[in-house]
Amino acid sequence: MFKILDRYIIWKYLKTFFVMFSLFIPIGILVDISEKIDKFKEHDIPFNQIFNYYLDFIWYFGNTLYPLFVFLSAVWFTSKIANNSEVNAILSSGISFSRYLRPFFIASGLIAVLAFFSGMFIVPEKNKSYNEFSYKYLKKNKKSRITSKIYKQIGENDFIYVSSFNPTRQLAYDFSYEVFEENDLKMKINARNIRWVEEDSIFRLTDYFKRQFNGTEQSIVSKTIVDTIFPFKINELSSLNYMAETQNFFELNNFIEEEKKSGSPLLNNHLLVRQKRWSLPISTFVLTLLAVSSSSFKRRQGMGLNLAFGVIIAFIFVFFDKFFSVMVIKSGLSPLFGAWFPNILFLVLALIFLKYARQ
Repeated sequence: MFKILDRYIIWKYLKTFFVMFSLFIPIGILVDISEKIDKFKEHDIPFNQIFNYYLDFIWYFGNTLYPLFVFLSAVWFTSKIANNSEVNAILSSGISFSRYLRPFFIASGLIAVLAFFSGMFIVPEKNKSYNEFSYKYLKKNKKSRITSKIYKQIGENDFIYVSSFNPTRQLAYDFSYEVFEENDLKMKINARNIRWVEEDSIFRLTDYFKRQFNGTEQSIVSKTIVDTIFPFKINELSSLNYMAETQNFFELNNFIEEEKKSGSPLLNNHLLVRQKRWSLPISTFVLTLLAVSSSSFKRRQGMGLNLAFGVIIAFIFVFFDKFFSVMVIKSGLSPLFGAWFPNILFLVLALIFLKYARQ
């Protein structure tokens, strides 16, 4: 009996989830096309590039909103069997509400594993081409970099600073390069600007001023223009906002360690991305518990009330997720708190509904 019931619930839940996912994705694509078709025409983008963009869009869109699909699927399926009095029959047969929840959690586990694996390894690769396409053709202001007051550590004892950076012209202003040895400044280079000269593969510094320290003595070199090389690339002056989104699990951990050493102003963004790759799969269980606990009983108003509740709660979850993400980026809120607080909040709500459902 239990195995038959488990297979029935698992199969129906997964089927509902993938059907809902396949229905929402084309809608998302059509809405996106309607918003961007003028850009496609303006840049005369070949069809194959647009097609590949929307293949990437499916992964990006799905990974972002799949918790919404999980919750709506659970509400829809649970409301349907409750409306058919199947839940009452199951619980009246002696099965506890906790036992009734088990197949839902098994199905949620399968979805969570898929979400975890794709979020760690597949989606980052798709995000890379998705973001590159968006940055090249669709972004109006193209502000995907931190471009002012940049201070970075590029080696164990090497530090650079620029007041502003223009990634399009590969030009930075008020450049400073410092080399330390056991906390003592050994060399400092200042320049009004620094430009990467692609054809010669060199850096060109304007109003170059170099100070070399040797104990109590120092030497000074001053030139109008100097061509030289440095142990960094011009684009390393400022990492892309979306760089962490394009790194797989192992690359992201290494990337964050490098960003910590360099003092990147985008570190909170990157830490948030890593935390959300863990928190989103867990949200599958939280939202499933909330959906089943709140929708397992037949109501006079029919399925409509449950579905309205499901839509409202799902969008509130997405709102909180986005709100706390913005707080992390803009106000310095802890990435750990920002990524996990929506799960904690909705878990508390789910436990309240579970308490009433068991009664």
